[in-house]
Order: sequence, then C-alpha cells, then structure tokens
Amino acid sequence: MAEAAAIIGLVASIVSLVDLSAKVVSRIHDFTSKFSDVPESFRSLCIQLPLLTVTLQHIQSQAETGHLPDDRTKALKAVVDNTSELVSTVQICLSRVLPSDSASKLKQALKALKSLAKENKVQQALEKIYKNNDLLVLYQTTQHVDTGDHILEGLSKLSIAPPSLSNSFGVCLGQAPQIAGDAFIGRTDELQQLHDWLSPKSRPNRQRIISIVGMGGMGKTQLSLAYIRDCADDYSSIFWVNGKDETSLRQTIADLSAVLFHESASPKIQSADNEKVEIDKVRRWLSEPGNDQWLLVIDNYDDPRLPGMESLTGYDVRAYFPYRAQGSILITTRSPQLLFAKQLPLKKLEITEQSLAILAIRSGRMVNGDASAIRLALRLDGLPLALATAGAYLSQSADSFDDYLELYNNSWSDLSKYSRGPVDYEERTLYTTWNVSFQQVRDQDFAAAELLKLMAYLDNQDFWYEFFNKDVSDAPAWWIDLQKSRARFNRAISILHNYSLLEVNAGWYSLHTCEHDWTLEHLNHDIDQERCRIAIHCVAADVSWESETEYWARNQRVLPHARRFKHVRIKAAIDWSRVEPSNLS
Repeated sequence: MAEAAAIIGLVASIVSLVDLSAKVVSRIHDFTSKFSDVPESFRSLCIQLPLLTVTLQHIQSQAETGHLPDDRTKALKAVVDNTSELVSTVQICLSRVLPSDSASKLKQALKALKSLAKENKVQQALEKIYKNNDLLVLYQTTQHVDTGDHILEGLSKLSIAPPSLSNSFGVCLGQAPQIAGDAFIGRTDELQQLHDWLSPKSRPNRQRIISIVGMGGMGKTQLSLAYIRDCADDYSSIFWVNGKDETSLRQTIADLSAVLFHESASPKIQSADNEKVEIDKVRRWLSEPGNDQWLLVIDNYDDPRLPGMESLTGYDVRAYFPYRAQGSILITTRSPQLLFAKQLPLKKLEITEQSLAILAIRSGRMVNGDASAIRLALRLDGLPLALATAGAYLSQSADSFDDYLELYNNSWSDLSKYSRGPVDYEERTLYTTWNVSFQQVRDQDFAAAELLKLMAYLDNQDFWYEFFNKDVSDAPAWWIDLQKSRARFNRAISILHNYSLLEVNAGWYSLHTCEHDWTLEHLNHDIDQERCRIAIHCVAADVSWESETEYWARNQRVLPHARRFKHVRIKAAIDWSRVEPSNLS
C-alpha cells in the first residue's frame, strides 16, 4: 500500500481541486442564470466539473482507507495536479472577462466570454480537463483490470496529445497587446463598419481586405482587438501577426505553423529556408478550398513598399497573402496608399465625454463635472494615446488633472523622459510614436521632413501652398528645392500624408494638436533660428493692407500663425536682428 506521505499529498490535491472546481462552477452559474446564449463549452464545463468532484471524492475515500497501491497513488496525484492547473487556467481567464458585480456591464462580458471560448489556450485546457476526467472515471468504473496501467499510460500522453486537425483554431492573438474590455471607449460606428465589410456573411465566396488607416496614437490596434472581441463568433479562426517590419511579419507567420500543424514553436532564429517553408505551409493552409471563414489581422503595417512609396526599409505585404483569394484580412496602417484594401479612416474622438471616459478609466479617478479634467481632455484633442498616457501617469501620481496639464504645456521634455505610457500600446509612447514615420519621410525626401519641422513655428491648422510659396533671402537648400514648382511642393506634402503625419483637406493641410506639440518639443528641441525666420517671412508676406480687396478675410486666415510666435519657447528664441523688414513683404 502507499506510503502515508503519498496518500496525504493525493488527498490534499483532491481537496484543493474540488474547492477550485466549485468556485469555477459557481462563477459560471451566476452568469449563465442571466443569459441563455452562453458558449456551450462553458455550459459543458459546469456539467463535467461536478461529475469530476464525485469521482475525486470516491478516490479520496479509497486513499484514506489505504486501498491504493503506491504507484497508483502517485499516478493519480499527477493527474489531479495537472487537472488543477488546467482548471486554474480557466478560472484566471474567466476572471478577466466576467464581472465580479453581476449588475455591471453584463452584455459586454457576454461578448468577451464568447471570444474567450474560442481562445486556443482555453480550448486546449477544457479538452485536457475532459480527458483527465475520463481517466479518473475509468479508474473508478473498471474494477476487473489493472487500471493503474491505464492511468500511467494516459498521464504520459497529457502533454503531447493534440486535438484532431481541423479548420477551427479559435482566437490566436500571439503577442498582440492585451486590453481590458472597459479600456476601449467609443468607435461604435467604426466597429459596425468593420462588421459590415469584414464579416464572411457580407461577401460570401469573396476575399475581404480592409485597412484601418490613421496617424500614430489614434487607436488602430485597439479598434482591431475590440472588433475581434465582439465578432469572434463570426470566424472559424482568428490570427494576429506583427507587421511593423518584414522580419517581424515573417517570424509571426512562421509561428502560426506551430498552431496549425501542432508542431513545436519556431525558434526565434532559424534559417531563411526553414522560415520560408513554414510561411509557405501557413499560406497554403489559408488557401485550402472551403477554408474561407478565417480572419487574419496584420498589425502596424506602417512602412509599405508599394508603387509610389519608395521606402528603403519597407516591404509589400501582399507577398504574404494566401495563394487563393479568400478569407478576411484586416490591416492596421498609417498609410492611406493601400489601394488593394477598402479603407476605414480613423479620426480623433470628437465627443468630449469619450475622452473623459478614457481619462477616468486609465487614471482610476472620477471626472464627472470636473472642470480640470475637461480642460485636459480638450487640450489633448481626442487622441486616444495622449489621453491614455495622461491617465496612466495620473494613476501613479497624486498630481491633479491641472498639474498634468501644466507639465504637458511647459515641461514636455520631462514628461517624455520620466513618464511611462500605457502598457497596451507596447513600446510606442506618445513621445515616440511618430519618430519612426518621421525617419522614413526623411529617408525619402529631406525637404518634406524639414517642412514638417517648419510647421512647428506656425499654427497647426490651415496651411496652403501659396502661404509657403515665398522667396526668402539666404534660404537653405531644402527651401529652395520646395520652391521649384507646385508639383514639387505637392510631392513633399504627399510623402507626409503617406505616413499620416499631415492631414490633407480640400484646399488646406493640418496637423493634430498633439503631433504639433511633438514637432516643436522633439523635432525642434533646440529652437532653429533659420526656421523661425522663414516662418515669420511666410506670415508677414501674406498680411494684406486695408486697401486690398477682402483684406480682413486673408488676415483672419493668417492671424493664428502670427499668434504662434507668442509661444513662450518661440518668443524667447526669436532673433529679430536676423529678420529684415524689407524682406517681409
């Protein structure tokens, strides 16, 4: 018979698993009592775990009366411990999506629960729980054979038994950022548009390619993850890959091979030939006839190499599409030039209450009726990353909303150096999110990059060609280059627009307020006298005299740019001795 220590260990493991199972069943029952469309996998779990409890109690009784041989005690304990780990995994996943207060956000939690049911990790945990239950029931119900051998054999297969190959793999997000369900605010129209365009039901038997387009920090990745959360049931499988550069894309596609074909994960460094083979296998799987209900999300494809975009570091993502034109592909990008995709432009949040909601959730503070919170929300102008960054800072500080606004306005460099951004935006912070795009512009067109730097000394709204079309004495080479023709100027504008660093409107151009702050505080960390001089010349040369027709309209358009010179850093740095009055008209 088994040693006392082994018996005590088995009994303790059983008691722990019974208690854990009861908590999971209770948590699911509390939720299922309010909804009839809870995923079947979780309803089944509520049936399986009580059956498991009965079986465990019988085994506990046998152990306590000394009727178990030592080898069976050890084998049973290993099965029970493994099952405890699996049930604990399910419990942790449930705790992420089910509200502790059943009266709060139940419908949102139901959507999250449906998405959770399709996650590969949860599906595998449930499948192994059922297999372990079968092993334990087998031990109890089969008395005329040596079931210890069955237990040992079953145990040996626990870590390697793969589910049968199928075209359904649930939600496989890989290294995608993790966001809490309540951290995503607004965008209901955009979510509905994605559903209308991307759902397999919208265009059956046709490939659907959609790009979410917007400047850095606008929440493109967060929108794509919110869509996955809401619409996971529409797809047989959902896969996320990292498109920030070709190396990352190739690695994450190759990693999918381990999911699809139940292989060990690809090493981070592998031969180019091996990687090519794995990528080819994934593309072929995505191209199998009848396998067209999947969704592939390619995140952060911000550096395309396409006709008209001569990026030195970019690549053409189409080289990684499936061979057969089928399935759904969602791309997040800063480039509006993906003409092979239907584009969903993502703009700033226009409703102040949504900006306030982000501040409240990220900071953990009440904002209702708080004038200082409203001032901060308006200053950050509906940019989700800026709002999330402010909230993350305030969640770790006793500073008020006004204190943060003061720091943002007057100590931008200190904030960029010492504050941490929200974790779900990964390495892209408010202070660095536009740096890579700027470098890509600079590599392609130095004059375009310098033009963006110049805009720091002017207002962020309402630039136009004639405003910049000025002869300036002793001008730098890049300015002379831009003055060659309207077509040359428009090429510079086009490159800035290609990376969402400039918004193009009918007859005028603009920058987002927070990006404008970055152009001054980062790109012009040291005020440049030459750019100051050119900005002053452009403003002064566009001022109209009272004798001129509609002079008030022209001056009203120029006035915001003149006011920019009152900014404390610019005003202190202007060297009027370098400005020749005779050259200002």
